[in-house]
Order: sequence, then C-alpha cells, then structure tokens
Amino acid sequence: MPAKSSTIVTALTTAAVVVVGVLGYQAAASAPDSLAPARKGQHGSAKGHEDGSGKKHRAPAPAPVPAASGTGKRVVYSLAAKRVWLVGANGKALRTYQVAPSTVSPPAGTYAVTSRSVSITGSDGVAIEHVVLFGGVGGVPIGFSAAVDGSKPDPAAKKKTGGIRESRADGKAMWDFALHGTKVVVVS
Repeated sequence: MPAKSSTIVTALTTAAVVVVGVLGYQAAASAPDSLAPARKGQHGSAKGHEDGSGKKHRAPAPAPVPAASGTGKRVVYSLAAKRVWLVGANGKALRTYQVAPSTVSPPAGTYAVTSRSVSITGSDGVAIEHVVLFGGVGGVPIGFSAAVDGSKPDPAAKKKTGGIRESRADGKAMWDFALHGTKVVVVS
C-alpha cells in the first residue's frame, strides 16, 4: 500500500529535527564556557594572575590613548607604537592592540573610513577580511585588514602596500567599530 504524503512529510520533518538537535548538541559541547577575549593582555585587562609561588602579579596597564589624538569616537593609529586604539564617544579606549604596518604609511592627520569590504585579495596576493579603508598615498589605498591565514606583511617587500594587518579577532573588532565615516586619527 502506497504511503500517504502526510506520512512522508512527517518522517522527513522528524528526521530534520533530529539532525538539527544533534548539530546543536555538538555545537554546545564544543563552545567555551565563557567568552573571554581571544588574547589576554592585549585588551587592557588589569586583573592579576598567580604564578607558581602563590603571589599575585598585576598585568601591565594598557597603553594609554595618545593625548594629541582628538576627542569623541575614533580609531587611533600610532605609527611609532604600531598600535591601534578603538576609542568610544567618552574618550576611553574600548580595545587596543598591536598591528603590523604596511610598506606605505599614511601621514599623521585625521581621516574618515571611506570604504569597507568583508573579504578580498590584498595587493600582496593574500586573502584578507574585514577591510576598513581610510586613506591613500600615491595611489596606494591605506586601511586595516586581517589575513585569513593569519600572516603578517613582509616589511622588506618591495611592493608598495597599504594594508595595516591585524589579527583576525582584532580585525573583527575593527569591523564592528569602524563604520563608514568613522574618524581615524593617525599619530606619529
């Protein structure tokens, strides 16, 4: 006797629910217990930690936002420190981290985010993501990005590139923070 279409639909729906349940369980089992920052010590954590002797050591204070970087919500990029700060409207750093500079550096000054791309191939041929462009020098676009493979640019490269490389986690934070028009301040 042929199966009724409602029986087939019920069986397929039940199978789909079971598959989704199994995948949900696997995802929950592999998730971390907490959502801590990916790289502790890079984001301004002032919490202490114990060494083997039982003594508590205080983590170093995060690098302060450069004084001459303006006010309000902004991205601050220090050429000398090779560091970025994501600064909230209240003037306090929400996140700070080291970057790998490009072979072409922007002059000190105030810029704005002009373009964003989720993923592209960088001028050095590397797949990059979370691209946030804010300027250009001599036809070379300047901006922040993260290499999908985690690589850093070759500082001795002869090709002129303007990609300031971040880790993938930092690149995602930049992407979420620096929307089109966000102020970018470059300091020496």
